[in-house]
Amino acid sequence: MATMQDVARLAGVSVSTVSFAMNNTRPVAAATRARIEAAMAELGFRRNVLARGLASRRSRMIALALPAGNNGLNPTIMGFVAGAGEAARERGYHVVLWPLGHDQGDAVADLCRQGLNDGVVLLDVHLRDSRADAIVAEGLPLVLIGRTADDAVPHVDVDFEATAHAGLQHLAELGHTRIGFVNHSRAAYEAGYGPTVRMSEALERAAAALGVRVEQTFAEESAEAGRVATHALLDAHPDLTAVAVMNDDASFGVLQALRERDLKVPDDVSVLSLLSSPISARQTFPALTALLTPGHDLGRLGVESLIALLDEPGSTLGSHLLPCRLSQGLSTAPAPHRH
Repeated sequence: MATMQDVARLAGVSVSTVSFAMNNTRPVAAATRARIEAAMAELGFRRNVLARGLASRRSRMIALALPAGNNGLNPTIMGFVAGAGEAARERGYHVVLWPLGHDQGDAVADLCRQGLNDGVVLLDVHLRDSRADAIVAEGLPLVLIGRTADDAVPHVDVDFEATAHAGLQHLAELGHTRIGFVNHSRAAYEAGYGPTVRMSEALERAAAALGVRVEQTFAEESAEAGRVATHALLDAHPDLTAVAVMNDDASFGVLQALRERDLKVPDDVSVLSLLSSPISARQTFPALTALLTPGHDLGRLGVESLIALLDEPGSTLGSHLLPCRLSQGLSTAPAPHRH
């Protein structure tokens, strides 16, 4: 197996210069770096991450903690993961996944004590999240993508206030004043899952500001749950002319329930997706008008913020809230005139 000494000998440089080039710890001339990289390729040299960690007191590993739900990683969540991985690679770090939920703080504490990761980026944050408490207690650098109730831990998140207002304003400008809202499950709401609670509260405030009415219901993460919830919503509120849905899996069932009632989208009822991904919004028929989650940007920003903490321990990071972008699909239109 080739060593750094072999690379240095073939490239005609010192071992320390090879180390500087690999770890980006000091400037190396472009021509010299090219010779080193060519020598590494010729020799089949692979950097030993653990050995580098012993030298620098860093493993160059970042944990990305998020629950592994029954439906796996949907396209919206994958946007966060892709952005985090991309930012880590650009800075010479590797990402490992910790598939642990908000109530698995003990398991997270055990992983922290192994000392294999320089820090943690935590996704799918709950208002009371035992994982965040465990990581803070263990003294490992932490950045949240989301927020706990006290907002004390460095975090990046969706700007729910701006997103809720933009969504309802879009519908209000089309003449919709009676709007349904299909949220995540009631269990998620009662457990304090951040997006479920924050969007519910933000829509309530936006509705009051815009003079519209929002009727909320909850659905599990499935098309059938979305179908059942939509039928119940329309049974209770038959005057609704629009439905907002923050549940990618349930959105298929929302559209199915409207078809079963012979309600055309968007002629009879408009449908707006909240916190969705471009892939999810395009998978339905018609393609959904959506407030697209800035998942890729938040994933990048979470990792960049964590690396900033690693580079300057004790530094104070401000919060970063990003709004969702409205993507016009084929599922929203002016409200129909009903008698």
